Amino acid sequence: MTENVDNLVLEHLRHIRGSLDKLAGDVADIKLRVGSLEEHVSLIHTDIAAINNRLDRLDSRVDKIERRLELVDTAGSGA
Repeated sequence: MTENVDNLVLEHLRHIRGSLDKLAGDVADIKLRVGSLEEHVSLIHTDIAAINNRLDRLDSRVDKIERRLELVDTAGSGA
C-alpha cells in the first residue's frame, strides 16, 4: 500500500516537473518577444522624434517665407 502511494506521489511530481519545464520554455519565449517589442517601440520613438524635429525646421522655414512675402502681419502675430 505504501509503495502504491509512493509511486502515485512520484507520478504527480513528474507531471508537475514536466509542466514547470514547459512553463519555463514558454516564459523564455515570451521574454524574447517582449524584448523585441521593446526594441521596436524605442525605434518608433526615435523615428517620431526625428519627424518632429524635421517638422519644426519646416515650420520655421514656412514662417520665414511668409514674412519675406509679407503674407502675415509680423506686428500682430500672436500664434
